[in-house]
Amino acid sequence: MLDIAKWLATTEWSIALHESLYLYPWIESSHVLFICFFFGTLLFVDLRLTGKVFTNLSISEMNKGILPLTIIGFCLMTLTGLLLFYAIPVRNYQNIFFRIKILLIIIAGLNALFFHRRMSKEAKKWDKDSSIPKSMKVSAIASLFTWSLVIISGRLIAYNWFDCDRQPQSEWINFLTSCVVDYQLYEGIDGI
Repeated sequence: MLDIAKWLATTEWSIALHESLYLYPWIESSHVLFICFFFGTLLFVDLRLTGKVFTNLSISEMNKGILPLTIIGFCLMTLTGLLLFYAIPVRNYQNIFFRIKILLIIIAGLNALFFHRRMSKEAKKWDKDSSIPKSMKVSAIASLFTWSLVIISGRLIAYNWFDCDRQPQSEWINFLTSCVVDYQLYEGIDGI
């Protein structure tokens, strides 16, 4: 994977995007706005499924109105996120918070798959008797928690606490971030 990231970093479009005075900041700002849009729409559905708020709204009607907006937000958030990765692929690939973010997105995606599969079968029944199963309430809370952690870890990507160019650092950090370190440069320095 590191070789692919290094190759991407040398492509003309990656260099142009990273060095762009206006385009990179616009994409970064758009990414943040699309995250807000996605999470904001997700918040309505997940809070409704906890059974604590918006109880006068039908779950199936809310999903019909909000789910398409959530999908649009997710697609735009993903597109701008991929462009941000493309602009600085090596640094992002070797960033521990980026890796945590990707892992959390996979977990949130699996939760959403379970969530929507069950909800598409049973949501109309929940509208009638207002008894949302406990497993769905837990899934809704897990969704909110996981996506909140995705946002936090995404924000932490900007900090270079564990970047490969900040040596010496512990071997487990170098392992987790796939840093290739020439230890001969750091002989005699504590911590390695």
